[in-house]
Amino acid sequence: MKIKPEDYRVQEGTKVRLEKWPTQVAPAYKSEKNYHKLLDERVEELSDLQRLLYASNRYSVLLIFQAMDAAGKDGAIRHVMSGINPQGCQVFSFIQPTASELDHDFLWRTTQNLPERGRIGIFNRSYYEEVLIVRVHPEILHGQGLPEELVDEKTIWQERYRSIVDLEDHLHRNGTRIIKFFLHLSPEEQRQRFLDRIDEPEKNWKFSLADIEERQYWQQYMNAYASCLGATSTKVSPWYVVPADSKKNARLIISTIILDTLKELKMRYPATSAKRRAELMTIRERLVKESAADAR
Repeated sequence: MKIKPEDYRVQEGTKVRLEKWPTQVAPAYKSEKNYHKLLDERVEELSDLQRLLYASNRYSVLLIFQAMDAAGKDGAIRHVMSGINPQGCQVFSFIQPTASELDHDFLWRTTQNLPERGRIGIFNRSYYEEVLIVRVHPEILHGQGLPEELVDEKTIWQERYRSIVDLEDHLHRNGTRIIKFFLHLSPEEQRQRFLDRIDEPEKNWKFSLADIEERQYWQQYMNAYASCLGATSTKVSPWYVVPADSKKNARLIISTIILDTLKELKMRYPATSAKRRAELMTIRERLVKESAADAR
């Protein structure tokens, strides 16, 4: 199966019905060996483009990963970005806000960690938690210390969507390219992965009672995701709904989308001026002379 990024992109202004989006698609690889070959090729190409991104120093890239528990965010980040130079890549995970973070607007804590030009930033969960888990659990919203007149659940989510879209438009205008991935997992696949985490001792650390408690809110989360994806997928900062029941397929899809986005930037290494070239030739001549002197 040839991977076509547009098949997974949420078009701007569309109403999203996640039950219509697959969690499983035909494999993009022929065998286990073929999967590793395809992923290795993508990782190598991504590494080359990341060096070019760093050298050209004109753009930054922000990758956002959102999903239900056990959808494979950590594994996708680890496998797809395995060839990236750590100096050019930053990964941030966002958990429950601290007291200090709650004293600022809901975008503040994540904007502190936006990637610089020439770098790739990765958000494992993000400011989107403020319209997902907070929407499913409104008691969190009411505990955020906001003025009472601003906490109207009939309007606050649309207001937050608008704040997010405005931020992402601003970042795009300043050279940050944003790619957002929702790893779309089925309830049955999550159940199987939870069982694996319980049955395999080396995976026990990945599982907590909170994971199973959140599972009972599955439909509420799907409703929150559907509303969020439809409201915040734009031409410049699109959402991609990645079928996540197969981890291997998901990684190949994600890597293809990232590669396509980087290639669209049409980056090139900085040109060497005539003055700089002459300077380099002078230095080269000195180095050659040093070598000749050492030989004597």
